Amino acid sequence: MPRRGTYSIVARDPDTGELGVAVQSHWFSVGSIVSWARPGVGAVATQSIVEPAYGPRGLELMTRGTPAPKALQTLLGADSEAHVRQVAMVDKQGRVATHTGAGCIPHASHATGHQFSAQANMMARATVPGAMAQAYLDAEGPLAERLLTALDAAEAEGGDVRGRQSSCLLVVPAVGNPWDGVDLRVEDDADPLGELRRLLALHRAYELASRADTLVGEGRTAEAAPLYEQASELAPDSDELLFWAGLATAQLGDFDAGVDRVRRAIAVHDGWRELLDRLTPELAPSAEAVRHAVQTDSTQR
Repeated sequence: MPRRGTYSIVARDPDTGELGVAVQSHWFSVGSIVSWARPGVGAVATQSIVEPAYGPRGLELMTRGTPAPKALQTLLGADSEAHVRQVAMVDKQGRVATHTGAGCIPHASHATGHQFSAQANMMARATVPGAMAQAYLDAEGPLAERLLTALDAAEAEGGDVRGRQSSCLLVVPAVGNPWDGVDLRVEDDADPLGELRRLLALHRAYELASRADTLVGEGRTAEAAPLYEQASELAPDSDELLFWAGLATAQLGDFDAGVDRVRRAIAVHDGWRELLDRLTPELAPSAEAVRHAVQTDSTQR
């Protein structure tokens, strides 16, 4: 039976109603089996000698209105190997349920609080869950960032006795579509939490760019431009965001700075030059002027 999970946190944000789970382990692709969440329903982490079915079955029970504590007890009651499971659930009302079986590999325990639970097994120290809980309570900002802070605290406390390999961050909105949240995985990396933070920053940048794209589609280019700028600042290594920020900067009036950004994007990947040729004024009002500047630059070399 696979030993997966190691340390995780499930939580509901009391202010936004978002539901999330974050996990790190010395096991390949931990997020594909430990982390489960559904908008307006709940979140589940299933780990230790893992039974993946706790995820979808727990969510299904909570979808029917079963509170998290009763849902977990129902599943444990039907599981002959409950003593080796570690499972945590939180429902849409913030009710929390956690189980650490007596057969989980030490150090194994959990720490619960208002609308969240932190749990761990195979830890270097028994103090890991408590450190996670305190870090989560002390953290500020969006739920995704606070969940990551809890994982960082676990690692600082000693983390998994085996080391590090993979991580996952899954956050869904209180209502709506799961794809409107955060779903990031690091499958195999020497520093999975560091990589997860990098991906979250990139995710935030692309969120801004997507909002800007919507505004452009509505003809609100002036409102879109600052969002492209912010996106590029969040992810300075992204030639994609650099390109669109350049067009936006040119449109806002700093033409030379905008052209410089577009040139730098093209220097990373020449395909941006071809895309620039294809853009219509409706999609990018500054594209024609920027294209002319870039072409002039090319002919003067």
